[in-house]
Amino acid sequence: MEAPLKALFYVQHLLGIGHLMRAGTLTRALEANGIEVTLVSGGAPVPDFESGATHFEQLPPTRAVDKFFKVLVDETDREIDDAWKNKRCDLLLDIYRRTAPDIVLIELYPFGRRQMRFEIEPLLIEARRRRQNGGAGPLIASSVRDILVEPDKPGRVDEMVQRVQDYFDLVLIHGDPDFIAFDETFPRLNDIADLALYTGYVADAPPAPGGPHSPGYGEVIVSTGGGAVSEDMLSATLHARALTSLADTTWRFLLGHNYPEADFLACQQAGPAGVIVERARPDFAQLLANCRLSISQGGYNTVMEVLATGTRAVCLPYAGGLESEQTLRCGLLAERGVIEVVTQAEVSATAVAAAVERALKAPKVDRAVVNMDGAQRSAVLLKEAFGRRLSAGK
Repeated sequence: MEAPLKALFYVQHLLGIGHLMRAGTLTRALEANGIEVTLVSGGAPVPDFESGATHFEQLPPTRAVDKFFKVLVDETDREIDDAWKNKRCDLLLDIYRRTAPDIVLIELYPFGRRQMRFEIEPLLIEARRRRQNGGAGPLIASSVRDILVEPDKPGRVDEMVQRVQDYFDLVLIHGDPDFIAFDETFPRLNDIADLALYTGYVADAPPAPGGPHSPGYGEVIVSTGGGAVSEDMLSATLHARALTSLADTTWRFLLGHNYPEADFLACQQAGPAGVIVERARPDFAQLLANCRLSISQGGYNTVMEVLATGTRAVCLPYAGGLESEQTLRCGLLAERGVIEVVTQAEVSATAVAAAVERALKAPKVDRAVVNMDGAQRSAVLLKEAFGRRLSAGK
């Protein structure tokens, strides 16, 4: 029997947890297609996260202190320094050498995570060295979402292109060009067009809806993703409940583990009758499949789960700092009548309540509005690309 392919998949989440959750979905698809994955995470551990990977490696975690991502701290909230960076780089290289992967998959870089180049570039150089020394060497691929945030400095896009050309064999774009083309937020796509492939959007297969005794049945599910930047949304949504036709329905608030514990406990205690406040749950997709309405910040993963389950939804896209991708994606879906949107500038109890009423009157969500075969397709594309490179003797 042929030995399975082995992949090293590097992911770093800094503020939210969306990057890690999408990496988990991709990992499960790769494993289901016969690729043994070592998933390497550099962000804070997420309780109940199940990657499905053959091996999971947790690096000493780092996170951003605010929405601008300029300052990174370690697990003790001390700003990371060169010694910390050198240690983590050595740990990552050790994982690479121990696992000897056939495929190296890097989440977002070089289209983002420039702060982590201190360890990503040595990894890429090491992977390239195997080829230069006569070995087959791994296929090197970038895994990137559909929409990029506009770079904060001139020259960043040129830098991205150069790094793709220097290090990568493949760029997997987890989006659908019939919905939004990658070059709408990455203007130099033509310069790497020979390496770039669209996969479709990444989402797990949805669970079947449950009956009246299933968790979340008939409820309003309010979710905050990682919870680090959800205060305005929570306040407006909680006060919106009494203004809607669902005032007597159970509203379940799921606060991510990045939401401070003291604030979480205060929310639990202050919640009125009919409001449940709890931490994010691993059965979130089942809650969505069972609920009457979803209210969320509109991150990539939540929106794809909404589409997969066909749940009516209101989204309050996060637009703090330099972030624009949630607003753009949610706006395009709203134009197609799939979700209702309350922009960050409009967030208030009245605006959320009005959006809830519009969503309740809208038709059921059209799941076919975008291609959602991205997880499965990514696995197929990686295996095909590895096979071609092996046949070519590169």
